[in-house]
Amino acid sequence: MKKRNLIFIAIVVLSLLGIFFLKASGSETISEEQPTTTVYDFTVIDNQGNEVSLSQYKGKVLLIVNTATRCGHTPQYEELQQLYSVYKDKGFEILDFPCNQFAEQAPESDEEIQNFCTLNYHTEFPRFHKIDVNGENKIALYDYLEHANVDDPAADVSIGWNFTKFLVGKDGKVIRRFETDQRKDIIEPAIIDALN
Repeated sequence: MKKRNLIFIAIVVLSLLGIFFLKASGSETISEEQPTTTVYDFTVIDNQGNEVSLSQYKGKVLLIVNTATRCGHTPQYEELQQLYSVYKDKGFEILDFPCNQFAEQAPESDEEIQNFCTLNYHTEFPRFHKIDVNGENKIALYDYLEHANVDDPAADVSIGWNFTKFLVGKDGKVIRRFETDQRKDIIEPAIIDALN
């Protein structure tokens, strides 16, 4: 009887040790494959073709916008520049990502888009290489932005149109998404809150 109890206890102990080591080795694998948690983990291409790590914006409040030059919302560039002028010295940046996916309203080259924006709207904020924000060629940054703060995995998070905006806090995490028609009067108070 004692021998049987000792065998049973030994089996239980060995099983528990096996489970412990299995979990411990599994947790190492999981920690190596942690999902991206901030915008700082991404590298993008600027409008000169250079790789830019978004980690250079650590500690700043960001407004990331997909834009177009021939859209009814293109005049929003003026409001964006106003926001940039007021808050850039307080730790605020606007990251402009032109996109031609919506009715082909940004057909120009990166250089032509840059010239258009500086000539017509006197923009000073960083502008990046033209990208896709939806579909199979969507850049990884936008996949992260679209899914940030979304609890329902089945929700349609795709970008609906030009000038969708994502406000990112100093910690690199998305605070809020603003749709195309949400303008300066709605965005500015959120920027102020994020900067404080």
